[in-house]
Amino acid sequence: MTQLLTRASSINRALDQMGDKWCILIIQEVFWGINTFGGMLEATGVSRGVLSNRLKWLQSVDCLRKRDAGTGQRHPVYHLTRKSIDLYHSSLMAVVWEERYYPPPASGKVHLFHRNCSHNLVTRMRCGSCRQPVHGRDVSYHPGPGATRDARDKKVRRRSSLSAADVPSERSVYRNLINLVGDRWTANVIALAFHGLERFDEFHRELPVATNILSDRIRFLVKQGVFAARPYQQRPVRYAYTLTEKGWDMFPYFLSLLQWGDKWCDPAGNGRPMCLTHTLCGENLHGEVVCSHCGEELRAHHVDFTIGSVPVWVE
Repeated sequence: MTQLLTRASSINRALDQMGDKWCILIIQEVFWGINTFGGMLEATGVSRGVLSNRLKWLQSVDCLRKRDAGTGQRHPVYHLTRKSIDLYHSSLMAVVWEERYYPPPASGKVHLFHRNCSHNLVTRMRCGSCRQPVHGRDVSYHPGPGATRDARDKKVRRRSSLSAADVPSERSVYRNLINLVGDRWTANVIALAFHGLERFDEFHRELPVATNILSDRIRFLVKQGVFAARPYQQRPVRYAYTLTEKGWDMFPYFLSLLQWGDKWCDPAGNGRPMCLTHTLCGENLHGEVVCSHCGEELRAHHVDFTIGSVPVWVE
């Protein structure tokens, strides 16, 4: 039973810090340069109370810092910390998935330029050992030194009614992914599917969530094309839920988020709850987000970007 509970807890360190979809949207807007309360209010479409609450949370977990208005400024501004800047790789993997499955209009297209090699780039994730592309099917798992039981109380909160279309900002370049992973239990179910779990009772053994809420999340993932349902029993009819290619292609995003959690969300220093092995090379898996042209691992301060307008450096 410890093995199963470890699977659920391995991604939860990061999810606990990230909060809900409103928190992810706020950090995304700050990445794109929107850093005042009024600017975020207009960009996200969230209520003032919810925005104020989430900003306080993100400050409490050291993902944002607030600076009072200075000379020439009318309002306080919020800045990313070293911790939240390290979410950059997750953001890049989110953009890759979003552009593949929800191609944006020209006004929402992200253009990236790697200053270190002076080329436009498309990001990709590779194994740090063998440098081959990382796919979730080529990964095995075993408990790490920080393995713990998931001791949370049973949750019954319903999924937020926010849809991708409700977010007004054109900079919300991965709003559809946020609509999927911005809910704790939906993200948990996807993460467990990467471990090979397929049946309702398997997911329920892992997660302290009410059965009706779990059913809602699974139906949602089937509707969104992340899961495919196939019957494995006729009387009564029971279904197995397997990842589609759309679902498997979310793995690089989850891996980058898991690695962020391992780095930043272990104050006790117990180590990783889950260790991953890249079965193609047999080594411990560390995913690297790299430039498609030169192969160098990407850093936020080495990449220029524009959203919408075509920059002069596009080849």
